[in-house]
Amino acid sequence: MPQPPTSTRPDIPSTAAAPWHTRTSQQALDGLQVSAQGLSSPEAADRLRQHGPNRMEVTEGSGLWRRVLAQFNNLLIMVLLAAVVVTALIGHTLDAAVILAVVLLNVFIGVLQEGKAEKALQAIRHLLAPHAMVLRDGRLHEIDAADLVPGDVVQVASGDSLPADLRWMQVNNLRVDESALTGESMPVEKALAPVEPGAALGDRLCMGYAGTLVTQGQARGVVVATAGGTEMGRIGRLLESVEPVVTPLVRNMAQLARWITLAVVAAATALFAFGTLVRGMPAAEMFMTAVGLAVAAIPEGLPAIMSITLAIGVQRMAARHAVIRRLPAVETLGSVTVICSDKTGTLTRNEMTVQQVVLANRVIDIEGAGYAPEGALRSNGHHLQPAELFREAPALLALAEAAALCNDASLHLEGGQWQLVGDPTEGALLTLAMKAGIDPVELARERPRTGAIPFESEHRYMATAHAAAADASAGHNLLLKGAPERVLGMCSRQCRDGGEPVPLDEPYWQRAIDEQARAGRRVLALAQGHIDAVSALDSRSGLDGLTLLGLVAIIDPPRQEAIEAVAQCRAAGIRVKMITGDHGVTASAIATQLGMGNDLRAVTGPEIEAMDDTALQQVVQDTDVFARASPEHKLRLVQALQARGEVVAMTGDGVNDAPALKQADVGVAMGRKGTEAAKQAGAIVLADDNFASIAHAVEEGRTVYDNLRKTVTFLLPINGGESMSLLAAVLLGLAMPIMPVQILWVNMVSSVALAMVLAFEPTEPDVMKRAPRPPGEAMLSAFVIWRIVLVSTLFTLGIFGMFQWSLSTGAPLEEARTMAVNTLVAMEVFYLFSVRYLKAPSFTGAGVQGTPRVLLAMGVVVVLQALFTYAPFMQSWFNTRALHPAEVLLCALVGMGVLVLLELEKWVLRQRKVA
Repeated sequence: MPQPPTSTRPDIPSTAAAPWHTRTSQQALDGLQVSAQGLSSPEAADRLRQHGPNRMEVTEGSGLWRRVLAQFNNLLIMVLLAAVVVTALIGHTLDAAVILAVVLLNVFIGVLQEGKAEKALQAIRHLLAPHAMVLRDGRLHEIDAADLVPGDVVQVASGDSLPADLRWMQVNNLRVDESALTGESMPVEKALAPVEPGAALGDRLCMGYAGTLVTQGQARGVVVATAGGTEMGRIGRLLESVEPVVTPLVRNMAQLARWITLAVVAAATALFAFGTLVRGMPAAEMFMTAVGLAVAAIPEGLPAIMSITLAIGVQRMAARHAVIRRLPAVETLGSVTVICSDKTGTLTRNEMTVQQVVLANRVIDIEGAGYAPEGALRSNGHHLQPAELFREAPALLALAEAAALCNDASLHLEGGQWQLVGDPTEGALLTLAMKAGIDPVELARERPRTGAIPFESEHRYMATAHAAAADASAGHNLLLKGAPERVLGMCSRQCRDGGEPVPLDEPYWQRAIDEQARAGRRVLALAQGHIDAVSALDSRSGLDGLTLLGLVAIIDPPRQEAIEAVAQCRAAGIRVKMITGDHGVTASAIATQLGMGNDLRAVTGPEIEAMDDTALQQVVQDTDVFARASPEHKLRLVQALQARGEVVAMTGDGVNDAPALKQADVGVAMGRKGTEAAKQAGAIVLADDNFASIAHAVEEGRTVYDNLRKTVTFLLPINGGESMSLLAAVLLGLAMPIMPVQILWVNMVSSVALAMVLAFEPTEPDVMKRAPRPPGEAMLSAFVIWRIVLVSTLFTLGIFGMFQWSLSTGAPLEEARTMAVNTLVAMEVFYLFSVRYLKAPSFTGAGVQGTPRVLLAMGVVVVLQALFTYAPFMQSWFNTRALHPAEVLLCALVGMGVLVLLELEKWVLRQRKVA
């Protein structure tokens, strides 16, 4: 574990020796050159100057201008900027302004999303306690936790957040919730004995760590690390070392941009060379023609539509409780092949629950989860009514009363949710009692406590005494709960329903304990007896010969919605892996309940530690449960999966999950119970802490990718048809059918208006029945390339054919070009109907009707194209001429012809099962 910085001064000790968890408390004091009475004020001030305040360093977020400039580090944006410059150079400042507006829109959306991420929290520093009780000059003082230094002696009690890393000196019934750091669902019972050097973080019982919470008891400890030297600080440094992961979408779009750029530059260069060298045309004229080709080939609207499609995905996911902090993560979820999930609070409720009660003659199943007193009591399938327990199951009723009375916790309803004050295990016992029809408050009033032995690690049980009758001379009823091995040793009899206690059948109870342990449940035993006087509690006399009431089996149960979501993910070809800091047996049991498989063996942290990267890559492929995993182990596991080509989503809620969340292709943090460190590291935050929301988000992510692919498949053939028309004109020595300014009109107005509709396309029915697409699959798959080539050819024939036909009828050049532009737009409109379904037929009721947005976009394009053709000011700007209605109808028929041919192509491919 981390140690405080090594001192360069002789009077402040070096702490680079053995790890603190391997030393006794006295050795820790000696190593820090401090007594059990703490530091003096001058020495504390001296050490504060040396070590600095106990406060996490805050990394400043990138400034606004840095975020703005980062948006331009994108090849497609650079190509668009080049288009702005080129368009301005050829004198079309209006068109240059339109393209620049598209660039700025794209930049604005990106900056807006990253600005939201910047607001998220410099999280880990807020986990340190604001104040601490510390021994200074031999007296207790309350000080700002930022003023703590190594060597300070700190006192903590139930409800306190630990202000630094501590080596315990004294513990009294101390339990600490370390779930945010280790992932272990149960509060850890602390002790003083040193542990082995290789002990996992969750097994270092003699240590306390900054940011964890005391749930029970009191203790004193000496500060061994502050600020960046703490376990929290080490995780912070681990976070800083994680390089940002490039998402599949960013890789795909970067590759697409490179291909487009290469094709545009190659084609423009070849055209310029052919025109000047073969045709002997003037260089200046050919340069402007090459510029026109570049303008035709560049899909100016693609980056903006990509951002808008992602932004729409953000809105859809927000409606399903998934808040997106980084825009590309929207689509990345759709390509996820593995989901690695923390257990506690993510797959489970982080609320302890009694699942079974073992009595002397039967086992009672307890339904329900969490602290809400909702759930049936069942015995061999028979539903036990709480009002009938006195008759049907008196032993269960006696056990439930003992669970309520021998208890220091309380439950109350707040905002529709049951809130626990106290130890989670005791909260589970209170819920059991309430399910059995007992009101704990009323019962405590009827049977007031007359004495108690608090739980302590030395004797591993808690006992309470209650007056047996109004006459105090009648003695006291004794109720006791604790570790089953300890309680069994204090019992000589066992309680049976409807009869007198009988001799204890110890082998039966041992078998029951072993069975519950194999199921990953924590077991407590409850017993009852009688003492003559409360003073017997002080001497612990008369605590033998008790009657065993039964065993309760407790676990942090899986969420029901998580079970359904795991099944949905597996059906979609996504593997789910559990990576937790909890014990292996518990992790395997929860994984089995989640439906991740049977006989799942957990690979533990020490086993991971012993593996090199190659061995780990093999193990991570074949194993679905990893337990006792430290933050480094979680990080290595994610990296091992990525090294095998997997696209990894990592979910978690604790500080210990933060490095892996940042490393993953998609980090998914819990919004309600998640730590701020986890939220900052994740790209997505689940507002409802519901694992099922991940499955919904995957569905939306796949929809986003489908719509992006449809957009690419829509836009590129349009640009291809325009480019090929210009190439054909130059190669044949003919006039260009469309001018560059007219191409810009089509690309920036009608193409964008129609393509925008594709961003809103609904989810296809089979989206969660497909396997994840291969991580290395390019946006331009073989099928998409074929479709682009086919449609580009059809568009070229339509544009060039109508242009030449118009000229052949004696129409002037300007009218023929107007005819070509309107044919191009008509083909776009009809092609939109086809591309909405890449595989399925479009000649259906829904396909023909489209959606309201499709029809609205069509109407907008028709109106704009009418202005383009007939408005005098547009004719002046774009050099167009009015067309006869018959000519407009002919343009529409050509567009319809394209749709018919594409539907025939789909039918052929479906017959051959190519698409």
